[in-house]
Amino acid sequence: MISHLALGGVKNVSLNLTISNAGDDAYDTNIYFNFSREYWLFSLSFGVFSVCFGLQEEKGISCMLVELDFLKCSVGFPFMRAQTKYHLSVLFDTSRLSGENETLLFLVHARSANPEHDSTLHDNTLELSIPLVHEVDTTITGVVTPTSFVYGNSVDRSRFLQLDDMECSFQPLNFTFQVINNGPSRLPGSTVDIRIPNRLTSNGADMFHIIDTQVSEGRGNCTWHRNPKPCTIPHDKKSIFHTIFAFFTKSGKKVLDCDRPGRACLTISCSLSSQAKEEATSIDVQMLLNTEILQRDSFSVIQYVTRGHVQLDDRAVEVSTGLPEEISLVFEALHSQEPRGYVVGWIIAISLLVGILLFLLLAVLLWKMGFFRRHYREIIEAEKNRKDSDESWDWVQKSQ
Repeated sequence: MISHLALGGVKNVSLNLTISNAGDDAYDTNIYFNFSREYWLFSLSFGVFSVCFGLQEEKGISCMLVELDFLKCSVGFPFMRAQTKYHLSVLFDTSRLSGENETLLFLVHARSANPEHDSTLHDNTLELSIPLVHEVDTTITGVVTPTSFVYGNSVDRSRFLQLDDMECSFQPLNFTFQVINNGPSRLPGSTVDIRIPNRLTSNGADMFHIIDTQVSEGRGNCTWHRNPKPCTIPHDKKSIFHTIFAFFTKSGKKVLDCDRPGRACLTISCSLSSQAKEEATSIDVQMLLNTEILQRDSFSVIQYVTRGHVQLDDRAVEVSTGLPEEISLVFEALHSQEPRGYVVGWIIAISLLVGILLFLLLAVLLWKMGFFRRHYREIIEAEKNRKDSDESWDWVQKSQ
């Protein structure tokens, strides 16, 4: 007997029975099959169930459908001989079972016209149940747009989105996730959890504001914790020297990933309805990122790792074939590395001042070393006198 039936994965189930007569000849012996009415209705209406027999009438078995969920088979008419056995096979087509019930139930009862002692009636009835299991192989894919954007003081604010009555500049982001049921069974339902890193630091402000979420064809809905203050502008005033220092030291990459411990994340939970085999359901998420918070960060690149995971309904079992049940989407915020105009002016002024100070320092060092104390006039006159004496000596030698 099979342990369970994978809906959609098994096309038919064969019920093999053996009836034996261990006593005297049994007159008017019959076997009664009772099925769940749901399955038998499928048999008549949609051809889900069909019946075939391993033994033909000439070998002593004939069957007839009494009711929609009741089958009667006559064995060895007019009587079943003593110490004989009959084998019967009933084949059920299960390719279109709905799976609304958790089990496939069969009740089989054997009866004859002969009187039978109560102590031997226990083996005249057989109850068989096969658990129905939704075996599925789910896959999740996704994209994010844009995959990167530039922010900074030199970036024109018109490139960002401004909401009414809010001073913040927002970067729009669109996520699309797609959940695919690769079968073989119908997926009765699932939940998709989307996690987005929502803070630069553990005690920082929330960066994201969700505008809308949509599930394709209205086949689900999403819930999340709404940001009560989508426009948060840090008001920590910094000196011009701190701004210049931050500009020159802004380098490296910061990775924000919800799988890392201590990371504050925004979770979007989407409940999806049932999916047929090879059917896909899409989830669209539209959100805004507050770029004002990014201005206070000391890294030149901030990388966001967004993760999506599929969790199956309790009635379904995942049969993995190597396709991903989780996906990570990455997008980056790139600092422009260009300071504001007044910062440029300050940088030029400070550079000139530093240059003058270095020049004066060099001059003082040379003066301390005596570079400016040499007696150039005496040196020049001594050199002139030496040349005059050399010329006089040459004239004396020539006159001799």
